[in-house]
Amino acid sequence: MSNEMIDEEMNMMYGEGSKLKSLDSSTFQKPIKSIPFRTPVALSPEHTVADAISEMQKKRIGCVLITEHGKMAGIFTERDVLLKVANKAGVEGKRLGELMTPKVSGFQKEDSIAFVLNAMHVGGYRHVPVVDEHNTPIAVISVKDIISFILEQFPEDILNLPPQPMRGTAEREGA
Repeated sequence: MSNEMIDEEMNMMYGEGSKLKSLDSSTFQKPIKSIPFRTPVALSPEHTVADAISEMQKKRIGCVLITEHGKMAGIFTERDVLLKVANKAGVEGKRLGELMTPKVSGFQKEDSIAFVLNAMHVGGYRHVPVVDEHNTPIAVISVKDIISFILEQFPEDILNLPPQPMRGTAEREGA
């Protein structure tokens, strides 16, 4: 295939007539309620680590929220499993209250995506709880949820990607 044909093909795909979208600050100023919520799995501090791991595996989630009297008390994540549980004998029977990350800041539905994303970046969090005005958990937002939301802003650009990245040939064509 000649360079001219490749250039013509690329112009048809991405070229002059297409309207290019870009992320702008308005996308990130939307409230996090714009992102589809997942209902959180909540356990009490009295539940065991084994209970939490079982729930995380069964529901294929990365964290459980720890609540006392319906209010946020902490979070137990897959990172806690790796750092506090893995390769330690007898830890599965410990109470979540002993191993959870306490004093977790919850976000409100009206907080902007930019605010939440920045807090996740600065704190190194992959999951954050969303709470109501009474500190009752109503959702969990993950980095994956935010990335999915951003990708949904560009459906044609994402769906029309080739299955493999377009790269030059490693071998000469022809005889």
